[in-house]
Amino acid sequence: MLRLEHVTMKYPTGVTALNDVNIDIKKGEFVFIVGSSGSGKSTLIKLMLKELEPTQGRIVINGRVLADIPRKQIHKMRREMGVVFQNFRLLKDRTVYENVAFAQRVIETPTRFIGRQVPAMLTMVGLGDKYKSFPKELSGGEQQRVAIARALVNNPSILLADEPTGKLDPKNSMEIMNLLEEVNKRGTTVVVVTHNREIVNLMQKRVITLKKGVVLSDEQRGGYLDEN
Repeated sequence: MLRLEHVTMKYPTGVTALNDVNIDIKKGEFVFIVGSSGSGKSTLIKLMLKELEPTQGRIVINGRVLADIPRKQIHKMRREMGVVFQNFRLLKDRTVYENVAFAQRVIETPTRFIGRQVPAMLTMVGLGDKYKSFPKELSGGEQQRVAIARALVNNPSILLADEPTGKLDPKNSMEIMNLLEEVNKRGTTVVVVTHNREIVNLMQKRVITLKKGVVLSDEQRGGYLDEN
């Protein structure tokens, strides 16, 4: 499903962000990737999205080597991965419905399908009655739910969540994580990059810990590892 093989990433400045990283995430898994600032988490996300190319090694997603994908086909590869960000990245001048529908219009989904799929996805994330609202009228937790609906509406095989609870209070954070767990139970592979120790410890999923660009540990079921 998602595999990094001996991946090293060195920036032109000379900084080594990742060093010989090997990660294998199988279909249907729920995985936390954790680590303190400077551990390489952000670089890892950019590599998975092919925003960066590794200095060495290779990355395989759904059986395709990212380095072999031509630039003009990158957008097709990214359709296979739904992405949720810490700051939501919603279109402020569009309604909830239009924010989710936008992801389908980009890939030229017929209007009749959009009219069915968007309401169904909003209902799944608990916002079926908010479809006419604008982002500024929603709470942070609701905005993140819209972002999740948008990420899932094209039925990606992988959902990558980058600090999805970073701007939320504990109650909303847990609600979002419960939603991601439900998404995972429906068959989507979920990868959550986070520094939220409490959530990681509570959920007891697979935890990959990065430290200074290397994999410090990879526990099939556990909590947030003390790096000291």
